[in-house]
Amino acid sequence: MTKYEKDEIRQLPNKYKPIGAWGYFGYNILFSIPVIGLICLIVFACSNSNINRRSYARSFFCVLILALIVVGILFAVGMGSGMFAALLEALQSAGGPNG
Repeated sequence: MTKYEKDEIRQLPNKYKPIGAWGYFGYNILFSIPVIGLICLIVFACSNSNINRRSYARSFFCVLILALIVVGILFAVGMGSGMFAALLEALQSAGGPNG
């Protein structure tokens, strides 16, 4: 980064200052902590103190919701297929339609 770029960043208000790679790494670890991370995630997603941190928290929250939806669907499909197999087994053992 050039001296000019560093001077430009120093002149920015705190609301618009960029976050470095290690900052994103740290926020990623923080948001991954079960209860405290979720609280921090919600606070940062609603905060106006730094727009970059707010945007990152919102994107992390969206990924978290999508992951929960995918896990829920996979769980429902897994449970559904297990129930279907149990129903077929019960029908066959009870002398179902073919028995």
